[in-house]
Amino acid sequence: MPKLTIHHLEVRFQVDGDDGAVFTRLFNQHIQAWARLYEDARARAGHTDAERRFGDGEGRR
Repeated sequence: MPKLTIHHLEVRFQVDGDDGAVFTRLFNQHIQAWARLYEDARARAGHTDAERRFGDGEGRR
C-alpha cells in the first residue's frame, strides 16, 4: 500500500456548541475507521504474499 502524506488540510464547518469538541469527536471517529480499513488491507496483502510463497523452496536443497 502506498504511503500517504498530507501536507495541507483545511476543514471548515459550522456547528452548534463547542466547535473544537465536535471536530475532535468526528475526526477521531473517522480516522479510526480509516485506520481499521488500512490495517485490514495490509493484513490481506500480507496473507496474499504468504500464500504466494507457500511451497517455495520445497524439494530444493
